[in-house]
Amino acid sequence: MDVLQKTEHRPYPLPSKYWIMRQKWRDVLFMHLPIKPEKLQPYIPSAIEIDTFDGYAWLGVVVFKIDGIYPRGFPPVSIRPAFPEINLRTYVRCNDKPGIYFLSLDVDDWTSYTLAKRWLHVPYHPAKISIQKKKQSYQFESIRNRNNQIICKGSYTPLSGIYYPENMTLDHWLTERYCFFSNDIKSNIYCLDIHHTPWPLQKAVSDIYTNKLFSPFHFDLTDGTPIFHYSKGVDALVWNIKKL
Repeated sequence: MDVLQKTEHRPYPLPSKYWIMRQKWRDVLFMHLPIKPEKLQPYIPSAIEIDTFDGYAWLGVVVFKIDGIYPRGFPPVSIRPAFPEINLRTYVRCNDKPGIYFLSLDVDDWTSYTLAKRWLHVPYHPAKISIQKKKQSYQFESIRNRNNQIICKGSYTPLSGIYYPENMTLDHWLTERYCFFSNDIKSNIYCLDIHHTPWPLQKAVSDIYTNKLFSPFHFDLTDGTPIFHYSKGVDALVWNIKKL
């Protein structure tokens, strides 16, 4: 597979065992806001270290569509129809390995918020989500099923041509992550590895009409200026989750 032939951009080698599925991630909005690490610390397990860039931690809201899920060894037909997802995440390190930690994942897919939630130990929430393209822009809306006050609604538009951020830049630091960490109620820490080619990024503008994803955490983000990126997407390989 072509994606496995391009690995020089990774910060650490590929996992030794076989990947178990391929996913298509499409029409991605990255919205990022800086936050002081001490404000984030209460929501991060003590075994996981908050990663920082120039002294700040970062919160990311990522809006995208999963356009196909293909288990290894099965016919090349997606086992699920396309569905949208919006996740709230931050950036961490565990055993000096950089990765992602999810604070919430809103998803409009039964399999994700029932089966995958237990398998991956991440905070999925069922939600009604739509992403629609209108000319060059994308309109999105998410309303959480069990708490309809948790709404995220807005639009985003790619502006620039495609570019690949250089190593050691903020754009690269925010997007080029190849695993996530999670934890269970017994404080066990887990890691799931992924692999894809570098993100093809574009500068973007976004108008967020409503964003209540932060409200359960009581973050004060009034001093932060959001930055936006768009990506047409990548195909990602996913390994099985493992307990550390």
